[in-house]
Amino acid sequence: MGAPGAGKGTQSEIISEKFGIPAVSTGAIIRAAIKNGTEMGKLAKEYADKGALVPDDVVIGIIRERLEQEDCKKGGYILDGFPRTVPQAEALDQMGIEIDVVISIEVPDEEIVERMSGRRVCEKCGATYHVVYNPSGDGSTCDKCGGNLTVRHDDTPEVVLDRLRVYHEQTEPLKEYYRKTGKLRTVRGQKELADTTKLVMAVLAEIFPEAAAQDRG
Repeated sequence: MGAPGAGKGTQSEIISEKFGIPAVSTGAIIRAAIKNGTEMGKLAKEYADKGALVPDDVVIGIIRERLEQEDCKKGGYILDGFPRTVPQAEALDQMGIEIDVVISIEVPDEEIVERMSGRRVCEKCGATYHVVYNPSGDGSTCDKCGGNLTVRHDDTPEVVLDRLRVYHEQTEPLKEYYRKTGKLRTVRGQKELADTTKLVMAVLAEIFPEAAAQDRG
């Protein structure tokens, strides 16, 4: 978890590739629905355009469907951007989902605004880049699928500030929710992507020493 633009999506992709487990991103699922013009996508677009959170019942429904797919039943998965509210966390508990660790990436608001103005997203596969911190090979197309990189509407400064307000009001309380369970770990988001990754991997090595040993081997 972390504020919009803190780098949780990028770190999820790195962990997913390194350990071969799926990264389940509610943002990617919702953006795909918006692009495809589904009924849920049309509803979600109204909220996304305003920088507001998509209603809990809609998000919980798509997450439940995603976690029932075969790739999530093998060796675990990463939840990227879910849960975003305490009711969503409670719904996850009610589904019988056992969370091993919650990593909160901490970045100051002013740095978030700077970061998001340079963020680029692949219009085909949803991969994220940054013009300074994590550029694609040619700066205009995706390294993974060759799709065009675009600026999301909700990455404009006005919408980013509103999204940060929503994050502090509705998502930040999750830190206390998971702190009480002993599962919360915090990582300070660094200027360099690789430096943040080192901190995240150190947390994972603490929680999953066997996986970390295999990775070193």
